[in-house]
Amino acid sequence: MFKRRSAYVTAFGTAGIALAACLATSASAAPDHGIRNTPKPTVVLVHGAWSDSASWSRVVKRLQADGYPVTAPATPLRGLKEDATYLADYLKTVRGPIILVGHSYGGAVITDAATDDPQVKGLVYIAAFAPDKGESAAGLEARFPGSHLSDNPEAPVPTALNAVPFTRADGSTGTDLYIKPDKYRDVFLSDRLSGRTAAELAATQRPVTAQALGEPSGTPAWKTIPSWYLVARNDHAIPATAERFMAARAHARTTEVDAPHAAQLTDPQAVTHLIEEAATAK
Repeated sequence: MFKRRSAYVTAFGTAGIALAACLATSASAAPDHGIRNTPKPTVVLVHGAWSDSASWSRVVKRLQADGYPVTAPATPLRGLKEDATYLADYLKTVRGPIILVGHSYGGAVITDAATDDPQVKGLVYIAAFAPDKGESAAGLEARFPGSHLSDNPEAPVPTALNAVPFTRADGSTGTDLYIKPDKYRDVFLSDRLSGRTAAELAATQRPVTAQALGEPSGTPAWKTIPSWYLVARNDHAIPATAERFMAARAHARTTEVDAPHAAQLTDPQAVTHLIEEAATAK
């Protein structure tokens, strides 16, 4: 061991030792996702139910082309408190100011995760839930008519959804909710994208637990953090009337587009523009 170390010192000298020490220090530090010493805030994109991080790909490309650091972490979709705690911990690994963006149920997640986080400078809701304390995503959706998730408000599970029971680690039973493949294009895309694309998205959708959609929110971050909201006029999941209500209540700077629920897929330029508006606001 001593001979190998002597050879190393001989070959590389003190400069090599300094470099090795620097690398060791960097490896032990918190990850910064490649973001450092940048004048622009980091945009963190949070997906919601029946989707995944790839749903942001068209927005990511545009933001990166404009010089923004971007990251799109996966949302566990297990429970609102659990999901928000996960995101809050993730945000601690991002250096510098943050613009936090949520789509659909992801809006409820950012609403709770950003509370009391001084790094988050703006919240952007894309056809998303922005609950007040004690409200749930399911409760907000049910207050406003127009959602295609169910044609029977009395049904225990919305008729556009399949309920799939599963066993949790503690032995209790949970319920995952999937959009039925033949309903996905209408509910999520309002028929804006092709049937083939809708079928691919339906096959790869990530389910959300019934618990997550029914769990009450905590203290909302939008009461203290400036907010922006994109209302999707043709949303068949969250009615546009519900989106306008939540945007007005949060005093969000609001724009409306003729988009379906998955506006980041069909109207990525409008979504990107709103995010950059939040990022450049003073």
